[in-house]
Amino acid sequence: MSYRTIIVILTACSLSAAGKKGAPAKNENETVEIIATATIDRESIKQLLGSDLDGHYIIVDVQVTPRFGKELEVRRDDFLLRTDKDGERTTPFVPSQIAGKGALVVSQTGSGRGGMMESGPSWGGGYPGGPMGGPPVVMGPGSSIGGGGGDPGGAEARLGTGSKDKESPLLKLLAGKMLQEKKTESPVSGLLYFPMEKQKLKDLELIYTSPGGKLSLRFK
Repeated sequence: MSYRTIIVILTACSLSAAGKKGAPAKNENETVEIIATATIDRESIKQLLGSDLDGHYIIVDVQVTPRFGKELEVRRDDFLLRTDKDGERTTPFVPSQIAGKGALVVSQTGSGRGGMMESGPSWGGGYPGGPMGGPPVVMGPGSSIGGGGGDPGGAEARLGTGSKDKESPLLKLLAGKMLQEKKTESPVSGLLYFPMEKQKLKDLELIYTSPGGKLSLRFK
């Protein structure tokens, strides 16, 4: 194999790896500059967090820089991720919604399919990418989803709030890496955890609502 062939192969592998993570996207206005990088594949998320989050999340690393020395209030809910694939959109989850004691636990009920289902985020009226995808549903203890009234294919959802539920070691890591909410005149950076799955980078758009208006960032 020639030296030139080896270089071509290594370059192709490098571009492939970068494509999974995505190149940084940038936008700015008179109040703020935003740089963001999206990670969508499970292996890269696992390398970043030590867990692939069961493939239910897209991770966006953002850097927020106030311009001209003006103070800016950084709020996570000012960020929204949407996809061209089906129009799904969502604001980021906080760590307790992903790995805390209050995370949603879903179990299969009835005689049809017993045992515990691996739980992920719950979307109103459907699942991410599904025909009725929507914002996350907040469900209290004892709430149920799926077939009720003894339906053998039903599913029961509850919030893990009892003393028997151990706090996930992932929770502290997610909290430490998360974009912190604060008032600042200096650049701040951190991760945003969006409950969305099975997407392509080219379909994703990050929208940030700043004091100077909305900024759109596209990934590739």
